[in-house]
Amino acid sequence: MIYDLHDQPALTDPVLIVVLEGWIDAGYAAATAAQVLLDGVDSYPVATFDSDALLDHRARRPIMHLVDGVNTGLSWPSLELRAGIDAEGNDLLLLLGSEPDHAWKAFSDAALDLAQGFGTRLVVGLGAYPATVPHTRPVALSVTAANEELAAVSGLLRGTLDVPAGVQAVIERRADEAGIPALGLWAQVPHYVSGDPTPYHAGSLALLHQLERTAGLSLPTGTLTSDATDTRRRLDEAVASNPEHLAMLHALEARHDEMIAEGATAEGPLPSADELAAEVEQFLRDQGPDA
Repeated sequence: MIYDLHDQPALTDPVLIVVLEGWIDAGYAAATAAQVLLDGVDSYPVATFDSDALLDHRARRPIMHLVDGVNTGLSWPSLELRAGIDAEGNDLLLLLGSEPDHAWKAFSDAALDLAQGFGTRLVVGLGAYPATVPHTRPVALSVTAANEELAAVSGLLRGTLDVPAGVQAVIERRADEAGIPALGLWAQVPHYVSGDPTPYHAGSLALLHQLERTAGLSLPTGTLTSDATDTRRRLDEAVASNPEHLAMLHALEARHDEMIAEGATAEGPLPSADELAAEVEQFLRDQGPDA
């Protein structure tokens, strides 16, 4: 058994929300959304996964707490399933923590066993990737799903390409095989801010709003609206101070507006496979060897 079950609450048709650190999350949009959920939803752990079995601690090292040279304790990276309720009393499950380094299939099977045991009606993963889009336009979202019908119903951007997968994709497939609808919501974050240490709050806000619409939930957004406004102002000022950056922004805006005018459908405007692969590779290089 790769997890310890702490509690078995009686939940009614919960939605399982999956946000795992370690794979693509441009602008920390998904991680920030997850933190807003943790801060705003009354939740508690129901299962904890075995970090020794699933994580490489050379890549995800514990934090040592020193006080005047004394090692007072360690904080270990964790992976847990939490239960909670939204503002209208709908049950939630939150799968949060570090993406496993090992045993992806066993982990995904265990996560789905838990999801089925709690009567999960829908699985939704959150993520974000760098894209050639301007920060001055609404955040576009794309979708991944295990079947065509669910992908089409979402009404979000879809594409046809081969890209490296995170464990979220494995959970998505396992859920579909178990008869639970599953999809991934992905925010397109401007490529020029994807490696910025400051979160891209507009992406987080877009993810939470779409999660609400997709799952029929009422979720907290914390200070994301004002934070997104502040981020927009900071980016506007930074771009305006550099003529080359301003020209790039105008080109991105023109490209975006042209696609909208041409009636971009749910099958576009995703970047091409080569564009996305190049952006993903650059993003991973920017994150360092532990990404």
